[in-house]
Amino acid sequence: MGLSNVGAALRTRMPELGEQMAERIRAEVESYADDALIPFDSLRESCEGNADLLLGRFAFGAGPDVGAAQQTGRLRAEQGVPLADTLHAYRVGFEFLWSELVDEARRHPDVTDAELVAGSSEIWALFGRYAEAVAAAYREASAELALQREARRSALAEALFTGALADRTTPWEAARQLGLPERGPYAVVAAAVPDPGQEPLPGIETALRRAGVPSVWRLLPDQQIGLVSLAHHDAETVGLRALRRRRARVGISPTFDTLRDTPQALRFARLALAGLPGEGPGVTRFDDSPLAMLVAAAPAEASRLVELSLGPVLELPAPERARLLQTLGLWFTAGGVAAEAAERLFVHPNTVRYRLRRIEELTARSLSDPSDLADLGAALYALRLLPRGEAGRPR
Repeated sequence: MGLSNVGAALRTRMPELGEQMAERIRAEVESYADDALIPFDSLRESCEGNADLLLGRFAFGAGPDVGAAQQTGRLRAEQGVPLADTLHAYRVGFEFLWSELVDEARRHPDVTDAELVAGSSEIWALFGRYAEAVAAAYREASAELALQREARRSALAEALFTGALADRTTPWEAARQLGLPERGPYAVVAAAVPDPGQEPLPGIETALRRAGVPSVWRLLPDQQIGLVSLAHHDAETVGLRALRRRRARVGISPTFDTLRDTPQALRFARLALAGLPGEGPGVTRFDDSPLAMLVAAAPAEASRLVELSLGPVLELPAPERARLLQTLGLWFTAGGVAAEAAERLFVHPNTVRYRLRRIEELTARSLSDPSDLADLGAALYALRLLPRGEAGRPR
């Protein structure tokens, strides 16, 4: 009965105790001293609620009620207070409340030392239970907030890539929320996904951020796309190094200065990726090939060039068409050396020469004429870059 009287007496001082506890916590826990982060009135209400439940345990033998602790845990997570500071504040609050219980007990001669010892054990057992409730609620709220932030971040990134920002959100506001500078230069990266759901550039955002290069990424079924800030003085060097380490097929857009150009830059990055030679890993920049710019800027005209230069070849049955186009492509890659192209094709050099003569016959163009050679090379490049519909024929 002794401690129950003590608990009841302290409850009559609740507003005063709540304020004193809040002041103690603000004095001892650094993040709680910031009124902009945790308003004093909010802290005092939390202290009163938790203290009232705890004293009710001593006054009436009420069952442990961790509702206030759970509410506090969620609130501190939403306010961005570190969990360690939140638990520290709870310990300070419990220590304050126990010291008040001991002081009040001196005014009650019927309270024995044995009861105080038992009360001490109980209050620290309750602290453990309250701390667990605070931590669990804090972590649950933090997980929910993280999901919400990620969903918002993903939606903003998607809006930048597609040009579909809501009227109330400007590109600069989106940049701030995504942690990007408000001004360029920027570049867009597109990497081929080897299997659905598998990131070709795992950990790329973290790696770039650690190097001082902010970026935002989206994983699509066929590509992982990223918007990278190049404002850092060596951002391009750092970015290229990080991309090459991941051994993926990557295309990079030209640099641009305004986020409104992100959708166009994404198209350029995808075209650069499509023009990456071979099938293995590699990184190519759109600016590495001026011809790619012409194809991207005038897809209809490039499609017409394909028809005029390679039309008869495209009319062939699929197996022969594929052989001739592959041979022509490797011959260009080999700098016009038939023997080197033959080595890559695992055929005799005469086979390469025969196929090249076949192309000349079909197209009525000579591979020894610089003008014809330029037309065929440009058409072959355009055929590789343009979508099927724009190219006009099966590849």
